[in-house]
Parts: sequence; C-alpha cells; structure tokens
Amino acid sequence: MTEDQRPLEIEVGSGNVFADLCLEDAPELKLKAAIVGQINSILRHRHLTQVQAAELLGLPQPKISALKNGKIQGFSLEKLLDIMVKLDRDVEIGFSKSSKKDGSRYFVRNEKVRTLVTA
Repeated sequence: MTEDQRPLEIEVGSGNVFADLCLEDAPELKLKAAIVGQINSILRHRHLTQVQAAELLGLPQPKISALKNGKIQGFSLEKLLDIMVKLDRDVEIGFSKSSKKDGSRYFVRNEKVRTLVTA
C-alpha cells in the first residue's frame, strides 16, 4: 500500500474546536463565536453592507469585515453584547443550577432555539 492509499485516521472532536486545539480560554472563545454567528445572521437578514453596518454599530468598517469573517480577536464579550443591543436585541444573562453531572455550561438562546456552546 502506498502512502496515498493509507486509510485516513479520523479523530472525533469534542464539539468545541477551541478546546480541541487546547486553547486555555476555549469556553469563552466558543461563546464569542456563537454570538458573532448571531450578529452575522442579523446583518445578512437586514441586507446591510459593511459600511451600513459600521455606521449602525459605530465601528470602523474593517471591524465589520473581521466579524463577517468570523475573526473574534479584539472583541470582548461585553463589546459583542453591546453590538447585539445596537441590533435591537435584548441581551439576557441568567444563571441556574446545573442539572448536568458533568458540570456547568454556556448557552446562547435566540427567539427560536437554545444552543449549547460549550462541551
């Protein structure tokens, strides 16, 4: 069997690519990525150009470009939540006793679905 014919080894991920990359702040990064996904969904739904989004959100256009490309570096969790408010979204932060024996988790919820963002 040649090198090209070797079977591929597949490793199942944890559900958090940041944790799979052994990044220390993996839960926060995944939470930020989920929020950025929501922001991008809203911007697409509104058919806003990057310039229009920048004006609406009070950000420079390159920051909008970064968000649209999923680049979360340079955005604090607080800033991302502020962007959601500027997009006419209520931001609700709640806490409840964890019902899972594996520990506590983060969730992001929109009008339709509650999504686990950490594993």
